[in-house]
Amino acid sequence: MKPVEDRELEIRFSADTAASMRWNFRPRQTSIKLVPGETALAFYTARNPTDQPIIGISTYNVVPFEAGQYFNKIQCFCFEEQRLEPHEEVDMPVFFFIDPEFAEDPAMYKVDSITLSYTFFEAKEGLRLPLPGYS
Repeated sequence: MKPVEDRELEIRFSADTAASMRWNFRPRQTSIKLVPGETALAFYTARNPTDQPIIGISTYNVVPFEAGQYFNKIQCFCFEEQRLEPHEEVDMPVFFFIDPEFAEDPAMYKVDSITLSYTFFEAKEGLRLPLPGYS
């Protein structure tokens, strides 16, 4: 993978929690600059300020939506349960790159900023979600 040196992008980071999630959650950096084909490492911090353990699970999205197909996460904490003990704080890494083909897509010509956003939800221990189409 060869970096596209003449196509600098700003990657912005956003964090949110569902209304019922009691964690504090934020990105460690507001943004970084990189070029397509270059790997990058960013961190988010989660803290459980309560006196009980809480299990969380996150989802993510990429804006603009069309850029999502070029956003490749090598390592990520999303879609995996994260258990934080009372008053525990952890840093969670996201290792990623923007596919070099981004620079060749005419639809991405005016895109110079991409936002990676995570939302954490509280997961209930032992909760099993029904499979669609099955009772």
